[in-house]
Amino acid sequence: MEMEKRISLELRNKTPAEVAELVVDNCRSSDGEVEGLSDDYKELEFLSMVNVGLTSLAKLPSLPKLLKLEISDNMIVGGLDQLSEKCPNLTYLNLSGNKIKELSTVKPLKNLKNLKSLDLYSCEITTLEDYRESVFELLPQVTFLDGYDHEDNEVPDSEADDDDNEGLDSEADDDDEHTAGPTRDGDDDEDDEGSEGEEVGLSYLMKDGIQDEEDDDDYVEEEEEEDGVQGEKRKRDAEDEGDDSDGDDD
Repeated sequence: MEMEKRISLELRNKTPAEVAELVVDNCRSSDGEVEGLSDDYKELEFLSMVNVGLTSLAKLPSLPKLLKLEISDNMIVGGLDQLSEKCPNLTYLNLSGNKIKELSTVKPLKNLKNLKSLDLYSCEITTLEDYRESVFELLPQVTFLDGYDHEDNEVPDSEADDDDNEGLDSEADDDDEHTAGPTRDGDDDEDDEGSEGEEVGLSYLMKDGIQDEEDDDDYVEEEEEEDGVQGEKRKRDAEDEGDDSDGDDD
């Protein structure tokens, strides 16, 4: 897709003056120049034109509020003096993957007084001896080069990201509190019901056990009574037989 058409689509029914962030990565510049942008984008703070075939920044419009510029993976060989003229307030610049070979090419960036982070990896300039020391010396306002400071400490997350994360964490904590409240009550109810069920079940089993013991006692008593009746009957039969024997003898 051509860059100019892509930019018009990214407007999403906004006017250029209302746009603060614009990403047009992987579209195509027809002549290697910036296309579709104008001085009307006066509120633009973030611009990303990664892999769009740029060879020059000569047609970059004036963007006085631009803070972050992503133009990696293009074919830019020089002309970086345009940045200090068109984007004087840049704090972050990503030029990685371009055709930058010499320290003299990045020298104009010293006029970007607010530039704190510069990325040049995958550029031929990074193969120079003492590359990092030389760039830090040439651009003393730069704190981070290719993601690390002069002492090889990695660039920290931005304060804005930290604030966003804190906001999300707070919302998550609130959601957890709202969710946890009724869940705990529900668990208590279930525990109470479970305890009652266990008590009822235990009482029922104990009752059955008592009933079984009573039934067993009744059964034993009945057996004893039957044994007693049978014993008395056998005794009477024996006595009758004795009487009969006495009668025969007479």
